[in-house]
Amino acid sequence: MKNKKIAILQSNYIPWKGYFDLINRVDEFILFDDMQYTRRDWRNRNKIKLAAGSKWLTLGVEVKGKYYQKINQTLVSDANWAAQHWQKIHNAYAKAPFFADYQAMVGAWYAEAASMTKLSDINHFLIGKICGFLDISTQISHSSDFQLLEGKSERLLQLCLDAGGDTYVSGPAAKGYLDVELFADNGVAVQWMDYDGYPPYDQLFGEFEAAVTILDVIFNCGPQSRLYTIREDIEC
Repeated sequence: MKNKKIAILQSNYIPWKGYFDLINRVDEFILFDDMQYTRRDWRNRNKIKLAAGSKWLTLGVEVKGKYYQKINQTLVSDANWAAQHWQKIHNAYAKAPFFADYQAMVGAWYAEAASMTKLSDINHFLIGKICGFLDISTQISHSSDFQLLEGKSERLLQLCLDAGGDTYVSGPAAKGYLDVELFADNGVAVQWMDYDGYPPYDQLFGEFEAAVTILDVIFNCGPQSRLYTIREDIEC
């Protein structure tokens, strides 16, 4: 029987290429948006590359008095965010080699996302569109579709089991807390994602910087974007 690989991660706003490489490596990717929203994190922002260096592109959300809200409960605070972000992206990448080719496509994504009021819905929508562009067919589901247990490792393990997974692919940041023996005792192997080794590509300005939104790859690499995002020959 073929192994079923699962990855579980909070949704990010227009994530970097490593996020999509992880999605591509598994059979089911679970958006862990039942978790508490964290400020000044990747949930509602990412970086675009400008002549003066990389700069945060932040989606404003309602946080005042909502200290314990979950990601999937977090609401957008500015109804004009989509138009503003698209204008900033346009200004940053208008001279990129493939901006003219994909301007209409990405602009349409933002036009459709403009009516969405929840951060989690916006992130899921844009992640799905980008996966389609990169020819990633991984099933994407939500943690809210499953029963959640208490305990970090216990919760992740149960999500894997409920999704029918026997392999959990985790980012390296979890090495400090993930109970690998608990997973093994329940028949789930743990593999660690390696985010090293992505090939650099030509960016518009300055020295190469990898930790930027996947849109930077799309506008600079065009039809070869997958080659700079998915490392086909590297195992976790």
